[in-house]
Amino acid sequence: MRNWCKHHPILFMGYYLVFYLAFFGLLEKTVRTPDLVLHCAVDDLIPFCKYAIIPYYIWFAWIPLTLFYLLRFAPRAEFWRLCLPLFAGMTLALIFCAAVPNGVYLRPAVVFGSDIFARAVRALYRSDTPTNVFPSIHVLNAVTLDMAYQRCSCFAGRHRRWVRIAAHLLALAIILSTMLLKQHSFLDVMGGILLAVALDRAATRLSCAADRRTDVRRLLREWR
Repeated sequence: MRNWCKHHPILFMGYYLVFYLAFFGLLEKTVRTPDLVLHCAVDDLIPFCKYAIIPYYIWFAWIPLTLFYLLRFAPRAEFWRLCLPLFAGMTLALIFCAAVPNGVYLRPAVVFGSDIFARAVRALYRSDTPTNVFPSIHVLNAVTLDMAYQRCSCFAGRHRRWVRIAAHLLALAIILSTMLLKQHSFLDVMGGILLAVALDRAATRLSCAADRRTDVRRLLREWR
């Protein structure tokens, strides 16, 4: 399985996308009344902002663009280094939502306006129920991608500093958009951030362990 994934990264991403959409779609259809409702005092301090739909939707393009860019220009190990926490985190989030059906009741009763932003928000509300929100996959992926931009060699150096800064700003805008659109509670956001950081550290340890094993095998070959 590992060798197949190594030689077929695009098919791997395609199969995972099918798995994710099927799993998420099933949850959206079956979870109508959440057992766990997320809400905290911070949520009441955050206003609704229809313009937050811009970074919220950019998230959908940012993930595949980054993955394909790393697949084309970065060392293959760095591509897989991003895939591990990214896909593991999404899977764990779906499993948690299946085990503990959760949701929020934060959306405004009416989104006023006929402009493109108001229409986009209403379209989002129609297609995406306010369930399966903890931890926030939007936040989880935004933080994971941002850490990849800070770490990857193809974005290193002073001449690429603007790319790393832009990744910081975009990740922050996406995180804020989830709350400004009332799609997620502050608790969902914190859950997404903590899960992203935990999985990134776990991936770092696995990567270091794999490097050590590679060094040991190389030394054994040299001694023979």
